Amino acid sequence: MRFPLLLLACLPLLGQTTRDTRIAQAVKALHPKLVECRRDFHMHPELSNREARTGREIAARLRALKLDEVRYPVALNGVVAILKGKKPGPVVAWRADIDALPINEILDVPYKSKNAGVKHACGHDAHITVGLGIAETLAGMREEIAGTIVFLFQPAEEGPPGDEAGGALLMLKEGAFSNPKPQAIYAFHVSGDFEAGTIAYAAGPFLASADTFSVTFKGKKAHGSTPQLGNDAVVTAAQCIMALQTIHSRRIDTSQPTVLSIGTINGGDRHNIIADTVKVTGTIRTYNEAVRESIRTMMRQTLTGCTSAFGSDFELGWSTNTYPPTINDAKSVAFAVPVLKRVIGQANVLEAKPVMGAEDFSYFLRQAPGAMFWLGVRNEKKGFGAGIHTAEFDIDEDALDIGVRTGSALLLEALETKR
Repeated sequence: MRFPLLLLACLPLLGQTTRDTRIAQAVKALHPKLVECRRDFHMHPELSNREARTGREIAARLRALKLDEVRYPVALNGVVAILKGKKPGPVVAWRADIDALPINEILDVPYKSKNAGVKHACGHDAHITVGLGIAETLAGMREEIAGTIVFLFQPAEEGPPGDEAGGALLMLKEGAFSNPKPQAIYAFHVSGDFEAGTIAYAAGPFLASADTFSVTFKGKKAHGSTPQLGNDAVVTAAQCIMALQTIHSRRIDTSQPTVLSIGTINGGDRHNIIADTVKVTGTIRTYNEAVRESIRTMMRQTLTGCTSAFGSDFELGWSTNTYPPTINDAKSVAFAVPVLKRVIGQANVLEAKPVMGAEDFSYFLRQAPGAMFWLGVRNEKKGFGAGIHTAEFDIDEDALDIGVRTGSALLLEALETKR
């Protein structure tokens, strides 16, 4: 039988459309389970490096899918799962983070947090659910999968407590990217800035680096009525804080977005005693590694000069839990955008500006090209409009279906794309 040339040219697209339709039907049937899953994890949130119940439950759900391999625990409470297709091919990965935040649940909903003072206020319960949904959808399509998919369920994205090891770095250290090693990796992060039903992308810088610092200013105590007999750490700290702001305004290339913010100031003993110690903490953010290192150097220079002028001293410390910038691979984004548009419609795939939040997904992107996308969860008609990391945050659960549909299609096509 002979086919017209136009029909032959359309056959690959027809095949993709048919597969997209089958995925959409499978996800529609899966929707009640997705909602149940998300609400279960929402009711049992756990803080970074303390996700014991969360990790066990994820591993159990993945084992029920009869994947080829489920490794648990990895990086304390994380899970690595392997799905091998029936056809040979490359290896791609999907990442979901699993920890919650120390925020009180104030919403009166049936799935309200049962753990006092802890809430999934960053949408990681949705990330878990989408990851599990993709795994279940693709587990039913093994026969047509050409390659291997690695699912990473990562603890401690919000940062391990104190100087504990954790997060993406510990997962990598414990072999998350070995046996097999992914050639590409993708992830979603929910966003209340975008409507449910949409996905937003950015090529290149997506999120900033995150460094936490502390500065302890050292002076000398004296009675408040005789300040000349002391060395006022409060005045020194105040002047130095203002001087630090000139790093961004006067010393960094104006084309390079940066943030240097002071978050806390603590010092002094009494209203009429000159303080001998003041401690401040803060963060720096940038999209550029060279700028990041320059700011560190300039901070020490500024603090040295400023404290010297007041005859005092300082100690500058940095947290060991730092994140580099999240830089989406431009080719990976260029590949993904047409897939996303095909699955949910061109009008629902939006270009986003980079933001100064941070993610340790950046460490995975240093190991393999890939991209993170915003999964819209906003729906003000239903009452979902609050931003992440707030006590009011919640999501439109219809976004779960969008995440599973697009994530499944993206991974399948990534396996079939030559690199």
